[in-house]
Amino acid sequence: GEPLLDIAETIEKMTAEQGCKSAFPVNISINDIAAHYTPETGCEAVLGETGLVKIDLGITLNGAIADTAYSVDLGDENGKLVEASERALENAIAAIKPGVRIGEIGGIIEETITGYGFKPISNLTGHKIETGLLHAGVEIPNIKSNDPYEFKSGEIFAVEPFATTGAGYVEDQEQVEIFSLYAPAAVRMRQSRKIVEHVIMNYGTLPFAERWIRKEFPSKLLVSAALKELLESHFIKGYPVLRDAGKGLVSQAEHTILVTEDGSETLTK
Repeated sequence: GEPLLDIAETIEKMTAEQGCKSAFPVNISINDIAAHYTPETGCEAVLGETGLVKIDLGITLNGAIADTAYSVDLGDENGKLVEASERALENAIAAIKPGVRIGEIGGIIEETITGYGFKPISNLTGHKIETGLLHAGVEIPNIKSNDPYEFKSGEIFAVEPFATTGAGYVEDQEQVEIFSLYAPAAVRMRQSRKIVEHVIMNYGTLPFAERWIRKEFPSKLLVSAALKELLESHFIKGYPVLRDAGKGLVSQAEHTILVTEDGSETLTK
């Protein structure tokens, strides 16, 4: 019965109280929704008695970023699915060290999840993290690949397995609540320019939610029009809600790790 909006805002408030900022809006993805859902302004949805809930959150301090996620099985009906993504995460992290190829880690994740009788989500990945950059260009696949990139000491990665009872790949949905800066462009509307200034000053290149903008600019109509202009000009990009194509249940587990000289250190325990 807990409102989704309250959960997201409580986590974001706790982050601020610790002297940090949210690296992206808290994601609360339920059942077949895999990622990129954050409650919108005025959201009245509440958690049910059953369901598989993924909480994905990130924090940033002085440019450093940590990203973590976990799954909660509200009805105690999907324990094996939750365990599959958690064990895949454990096995992947245990194998990471300098010189190991990224594609090998994808194979470990895939083998672990399929061993439980589920599918990894093939078009969602882990990602390299750099100062001020949540996604720094290198991806850790959740399936075996021939990617020759090798881990190097000192690098930071978010390792992020997803397991599903469904199709094993996600599709974009119409709903978009999360955005980030993309490419500077000319904009006409005064409100658009104000929002851009606010985003640059407060979030930089990191993702932000429409509900965050609405706290500073309360008019839904003006904010919607401004975001539409910014999207059409490619000044910002949107992150559509992602759903398993077969509408299967999805579990997720994620930690941020530092690659060390002889292995890795988990930063988000």
